[in-house]
Amino acid sequence: MSDLVLLGDEAVALAAVHAGLTAAYAYPGTPSTEILEYLVRYERRHGAPRASWATNEKTAYEAALGVSFAGRRALTSMKHVGLNVAADPFMNSAIVSVHGGLVVVVADDPGMHSSQNEQDTRYYADFARVICLEPATQQEAYDLTREAFDLSERFHVPVVVRLVTRLAHSRAVVRVGEPRAENPVAKAPVAASWTLLPGNARRQWRALIDRQPEFDAWSEQAAPNRLDVADGADLGVITTGIARNYYEENAEDLGRRLPHLHIGAYPIPANLVRRLARQVRRLLVLEEGYPYVERLLRGLLPPTLEIAGRMSGAVPPDGELTPDLVRRALGLAERPGQATREFPLPGRPPQLCAGCPHGDSFQALTQALEGLATPVVTSDIGCYTLGALPPYNAVDSCVCMGASVGMAKGASDAGLKPAVAVIGDSTFLHSGVTPLMDAVAANTDMTLFILDNETTAMTGGQPTILPPSRIEKVVLGLGVDPAHCRVITAHHRFADENRALIAKEVAYQGLSVVIAVRECIETMKTKKKG
Repeated sequence: MSDLVLLGDEAVALAAVHAGLTAAYAYPGTPSTEILEYLVRYERRHGAPRASWATNEKTAYEAALGVSFAGRRALTSMKHVGLNVAADPFMNSAIVSVHGGLVVVVADDPGMHSSQNEQDTRYYADFARVICLEPATQQEAYDLTREAFDLSERFHVPVVVRLVTRLAHSRAVVRVGEPRAENPVAKAPVAASWTLLPGNARRQWRALIDRQPEFDAWSEQAAPNRLDVADGADLGVITTGIARNYYEENAEDLGRRLPHLHIGAYPIPANLVRRLARQVRRLLVLEEGYPYVERLLRGLLPPTLEIAGRMSGAVPPDGELTPDLVRRALGLAERPGQATREFPLPGRPPQLCAGCPHGDSFQALTQALEGLATPVVTSDIGCYTLGALPPYNAVDSCVCMGASVGMAKGASDAGLKPAVAVIGDSTFLHSGVTPLMDAVAANTDMTLFILDNETTAMTGGQPTILPPSRIEKVVLGLGVDPAHCRVITAHHRFADENRALIAKEVAYQGLSVVIAVRECIETMKTKKKG
């Protein structure tokens, strides 16, 4: 045993190594990125386990699934919206008979620090009818990740570990245990359980349903689910995940011990919930994310029992929990604080780095579109999304990975002309290739502007899955007319010729692609330091 100071993400990664991990796959996405970054560094130092960035979360999940099929332990990690991309293999992997332990670590982002929405991965786990573990501390992130591999092999399902931003990106001392050896290679013994033809799938679905009582029985006894009983209290508290920390921070000020159930493993332990409910007249549910447990309680407990939480307004319906929000929900007085004089603070919107090639690309694009009546510029997810803000004001949308291409096609089909899609190199390979095929097939009157800065910059400079020289070949391989697939250098030295070329391709009545290439200024600095 030894003590290490680790991020929550790093605790998960090291736990996977110590659990006998053979391979891990991911696509970078805040707040999950540091999991695979840790494993990549670990592989460089020790030669194993294998740690690879993937084209997107779906391909990452499927690679992990292949490792499991071979009887070995695999981990795939992603942020919450990444699980949307991996939903197809995730949902179907719940029906196969998982062989080697398969752990899916998903980092949710309450408060949307770097995301488009606030979705809650517990719903996905419930949808797939698999086990979900929700650590409250970095120590639990380590312990529960190790346990997740054992549970996956015991119940033959993928097991979800749900993190949130504050846990993923904060550090604490973690006591780590002795490593376990990797599983030997052993092909899944029953091929039919992995071949989801309708006849097999119906049998596997029934088997998953039949295992639900086992999951429920395990959850009632699981160590992360702890009931602390107390007599004579009107109010009981249910916490999940890191909400326990905020409750415990305020508990001493209550002056009495409240009955308290902490849920760190799902399915929810229904019998423990009922035992708690029998002691009290009111329940307060504190959970980070959606009111998942609160909703389930309303179908589990008598309607006469008052249930408070995000749905009732006792806790705000969105954003992160804080100790002060929990304090208010418990009916405690606000903590005294130091009053400060009011003084105006200047706005500090996010902006592109000084010298960023995207700035030169946006300047050329906006100049090329000047004077046109109804231009539409659909953008995507990456550093270049900041083109929506001053001083550029260059883009009109950002919805989800790859949507820029499909939206530009639809806008063009609807009559908005010219239609331009702006996408980065990593995002193009992640989710932009397939909608470009739709545009090629229809020869849609639109221009795709690929900003190739040779890295996945927004999440810290991870390598793009293909080198820059290959992007043009991919585009041409899809069938784009070579006469209208143009590569430019994104630099102000070429501003006039870039503007003229972009204007020419925008005016073309058909599909055109412009690839603007120049390395990210920050990754270039990092390389020079190295």
